[in-house]
Amino acid sequence: MDQTLKQSSASAIRLEGVHVTLPSRAGPVAILRGLDMNVAAGESIAVVGRSGSGKSTLLMIIAGLERATEGCVSVLGADFWTLNEDDLARLRAANIGIVFQSFHLVPTMTAIENVALPLEFLDRDDAFEAARAALAEVGLGHRETHFPGQLSGGEQQRVAMARALAPKPSLILADEPTGNLDETTGADVMDLLFSLKERTGATLLLITHDRTLAKRCDRIVSLADGRATSGRVMRAGTKRRAAAL
Repeated sequence: MDQTLKQSSASAIRLEGVHVTLPSRAGPVAILRGLDMNVAAGESIAVVGRSGSGKSTLLMIIAGLERATEGCVSVLGADFWTLNEDDLARLRAANIGIVFQSFHLVPTMTAIENVALPLEFLDRDDAFEAARAALAEVGLGHRETHFPGQLSGGEQQRVAMARALAPKPSLILADEPTGNLDETTGADVMDLLFSLKERTGATLLLITHDRTLAKRCDRIVSLADGRATSGRVMRAGTKRRAAAL
């Protein structure tokens, strides 16, 4: 499959009638219940909702890390039902950057080695050169040879962000990226994330409990009981039209 997908004016994310049902001893548990969502290329969207509303499951479905039980899942023009696990892994590595609440850095690797990982997966000859540039972009060029245990929480999250953005993804998925950071550090990290998103023109889907942070996005979607209850917020002065649910 094409590993160099580029965004167009079409939807970056299109979900139609998506259900996720998981087995349990007490019987099937419905996590997502017929979810519909359309996210335009270049749009920033915040997904909010109480714990257990299905936010993280939604992100995992969009990332191709979990499979929907039923429904249409199309991301960056790729129909996920037609892709095997290797195809999904290649799509993620080349086109989807994921930033988690937990940094998920390899503790035995230096900062630059962590950032170079997805680039090496893509067999890029310039993996370390691109990783070095990504670290410099998040202000950590002087920390290349440091291990995660030698970095602060904010620095570790910035390394994780550099790793997610080094391949120049078309889609950025961020799951509570400030959850393990203090308020000031978290604000700095989010300023950086939004700045990088605007600079690259990537689509951003942000999962957050912070309504103030959510309002920085073009649009807010609320999840409740596995369904989108919708909502729309446009930043002042933006010229981009948000896609309707």
